[in-house]
Amino acid sequence: MPALTLATARTVIAAAEKSAERIGQPMNIAVVDAGGQLIAHVRMDGAWMGSVDISIKKAWTSRAFDIQTKDLGENSQPGQQFYGIDASNGGKVMIFAGGIPLSIDGVVVGGLGVSGGSGEQDQAVAEAGVAAL
Repeated sequence: MPALTLATARTVIAAAEKSAERIGQPMNIAVVDAGGQLIAHVRMDGAWMGSVDISIKKAWTSRAFDIQTKDLGENSQPGQQFYGIDASNGGKVMIFAGGIPLSIDGVVVGGLGVSGGSGEQDQAVAEAGVAAL
């Protein structure tokens, strides 16, 4: 089974950082392993300190449920199938855009979480990080 290494996590973070620099938005970028444990985190200069925790929880959420957090968010609105899921797991579940599962050879090996901009910015930066895999 493939595994997410620190070197790979750094590659993903570097690509995400580059994207955040291009759009001029400092971000917090987190990568967790298959068990949801933090491998690496970067807080870019000027990124909100309140987004450190959010980025880590987005990475965890994307791995815990193997779904993009933006998709989980859409499905957790009132009347939707996952309404209230953000209250589970001790409040650890994030339903904002910017969390994406990380896969190698079709196997989910971790998660990436990005926070510090708008939902669209967080998602775009996360997608740039995933593209580096």
